[in-house]
Amino acid sequence: MRSARVTVLMNPEEKAEMEANAARLGISSGEYIRLAVDNFDKPTAAEEAELAALVGEVNQAIPKMKASLEKTSKTVRKLLRENDAFFLERGIR
Repeated sequence: MRSARVTVLMNPEEKAEMEANAARLGISSGEYIRLAVDNFDKPTAAEEAELAALVGEVNQAIPKMKASLEKTSKTVRKLLRENDAFFLERGIR
């Protein structure tokens, strides 16, 4: 038995859109909101599969990304040392 009430404030355009969506589905505004709450953030089986595939791809890419970042960091450190030497030789630093 449903006995608890929730008041939701929205502007007139939002209310009209919600009511139109509910009417298009042949349900009440209350049922539309209950369905929205029940299904909020619940991925479908297809979405779950897609997310799992994406996680797999990211996990495979991480070692390559890490190696690339380490190589870039090494190059930057080398260039900084070279710049320091260049400026020290010229008495700039």
